[in-house]
Amino acid sequence: MPLKLPRSGPIGIAALVLIALHSGLGWRYERANAQTDAKGSAASALTNAGLVSIESDLQKADNVTGVITATGNVRIVYPDQRVVATARQAQYFSREARIVLKGDVDVIQSDGKSLRAERVTVLLDSKRVVAEPRAGEQVVSTMRLESSSPSPMP
Repeated sequence: MPLKLPRSGPIGIAALVLIALHSGLGWRYERANAQTDAKGSAASALTNAGLVSIESDLQKADNVTGVITATGNVRIVYPDQRVVATARQAQYFSREARIVLKGDVDVIQSDGKSLRAERVTVLLDSKRVVAEPRAGEQVVSTMRLESSSPSPMP
């Protein structure tokens, strides 16, 4: 399915909800509806499976290039993967199935895993992550290492 984006300028400030149904062709997105239904649930027409919420000062989508860009105080929440990421800028390149986070990037999973870098590139099709540090610094990651085999008896 092709990336469907409005032809007019910026999409809006904050509360853009991506329906992250990643196929080989890209993601489909819809703007969150701030109104509530009779039961009080916001955006009840959207299912929660695969949703990625992006908050930022500015968000733009380019229908020609297929690039979605969020800048300024970017916060990404992906509940299905229990991940929260923050950065100064985030870009989704739909044609390449690539996400690039830039500037003071922090990625935190609910199980305590974390990654801190200047730039993080996520290659969705190959499920790879490349983290790059700021010049003269290092990438910092935290994870829990668990043995797959039982511990030897004393």
